Amino acid sequence: MIRYFTVIGFALMALGGSVAAEELKVGITSEMQSVTVETEEGPVEIRRIQDQEHEITGEFARTSRACPPFCIQPISPAEGVTTIGEVELIDMLKDPEAIVVDSRTVDWFRGGSIPGAINLPYTETGDRLSQLGCEPDFDGWDCENAKRVALFCNGLWCGQSPTAIRAMIAAGYPAERIFYYRGGMQSWRVLGLSVTGEGT
Repeated sequence: MIRYFTVIGFALMALGGSVAAEELKVGITSEMQSVTVETEEGPVEIRRIQDQEHEITGEFARTSRACPPFCIQPISPAEGVTTIGEVELIDMLKDPEAIVVDSRTVDWFRGGSIPGAINLPYTETGDRLSQLGCEPDFDGWDCENAKRVALFCNGLWCGQSPTAIRAMIAAGYPAERIFYYRGGMQSWRVLGLSVTGEGT
């Protein structure tokens, strides 16, 4: 009997608007069902996968990688840097004054990234600080007007964004304006959040 009413309920919800019914199943937080962020290609909605049976597969389902180089990263990659989670990262994605950086190599970025993130590979970060609000000067970089920036890479075991963060600080970027999304793409995908790129 309960199953019968459940089927009827789902059918009625579908008739009344499948999107509204779908959005009630899996939200980002209890107050936030989805969020739209600006990207270079236009607005993109970030939401969680609605299939409650969904499981990640492939590269991001792996639990163990050879260390080195794929060693578990510390909670903070450098003194003064703030480590954040998904909700804080989403807040930064919504902030037009902040920049979210995918610090992985281009091939990883093309394979799937967080909507609204720009690609600034960790091997180039120290040379491209102008994209983050710094200006070149005779001694390197003047980062007085540096933006608030969040960096991420593949996950808790990935050293690409910590390497980029340390290079930024060495070049003069203020550590207090740097945020580290330590969970990276693995945690983002585990939570079923929207991904852009070829590997979506």
